[in-house]
Amino acid sequence: MSDNVTSTIFGIYNADASALGEIRYTLGKITGNSSCELCNLTHGWNPFGKRDWKRACNSTSLELEIIHRDKATPSQLQAAQPLPAFITEDSGQWKPLMSKDEIAQFKNRPDDLLDELSQRLESSQW
Repeated sequence: MSDNVTSTIFGIYNADASALGEIRYTLGKITGNSSCELCNLTHGWNPFGKRDWKRACNSTSLELEIIHRDKATPSQLQAAQPLPAFITEDSGQWKPLMSKDEIAQFKNRPDDLLDELSQRLESSQW
């Protein structure tokens, strides 16, 4: 990884931030027509967020920014496909850091997910 890398990791939800977007996502989740592994990890059914996610975030040195897809830039969305995903910037380019399928492997294990993100950020092989 180059010296120009920002340490901020962006997680992008497969959902929109608006009230209507949240309602659409919830209805889709109930009917089985939509899912977001990152939403499940950070919130589940709790609109205020899961305690274990908040605790893990408070105990990590990672700089995390979690955003909804409608708040992401086109270049962020391009790097993050398919959503949800974690990305970071390297030499002015957005690079994928963790995919949708990889996020799913960390269900109910936020500490392990953050540890893995930290390792990937430090590694030049992601």
